Amino acid sequence: MLGQLRRKTPLPAPAERPYLALGLEGSANKFGAGVIKHSEDGSTSVLSNIRHTYITPPGEGFQPRDTALHHREWALKIIKQCLVQADVSIHDLDCICYTKGESLKFDLFKAILTTPKGPGMGAPLQSVAIVARMLALMFDKPLVGVNHCVGHIEMGREITGAQNPVVLYVSGGNTQVIAYSRQCYRIFGETLDIAVGNCLDRFARVIDLSNDPSPGYNIEQEAKRSA
Repeated sequence: MLGQLRRKTPLPAPAERPYLALGLEGSANKFGAGVIKHSEDGSTSVLSNIRHTYITPPGEGFQPRDTALHHREWALKIIKQCLVQADVSIHDLDCICYTKGESLKFDLFKAILTTPKGPGMGAPLQSVAIVARMLALMFDKPLVGVNHCVGHIEMGREITGAQNPVVLYVSGGNTQVIAYSRQCYRIFGETLDIAVGNCLDRFARVIDLSNDPSPGYNIEQEAKRSA
């Protein structure tokens, strides 16, 4: 990759006050909403982080259509709770961010019904994208698409304080070694068979473990009991 084209930012020019961003996530069976404050000195703080998980019976996975319906049902409830916990109004927000794939076009009008591509499940991603776009249109807020993988990495950097880490990225559908090089994150290696998260989910289904709160958590509890 010889170069990168820089897109014009949808955000307004820096103001002498903190930025408030609403983030919406729904790439799998969780719908989440959070408000983050970006202070003038470059520091950030999480003002709220509300989630609701679509739980299926033991031995069953979650299907894209059913998961998308769950997100549509819970989206507004979770967003309202998120704003209340952060003690802000939607009018106070500077932008609305949502999970998207790399190839989803940034166009409020033309892309309303475009299926997102990239990390995550198509139908749930589409539900979240539609909610984000509708809020952006209704309240005249800039819309910022965030790549799922990059969101994971940046949150890890924020929590740990790491400046330039080599990342072992392990999520439901990805197991990769990633690092930042020449203006973007690059994959330096990945599993050739099955992602670790997917493997844990399948193992939990085979042994009929509960999906509440998550298969990986319940596997860990069983392992602790048997140690």
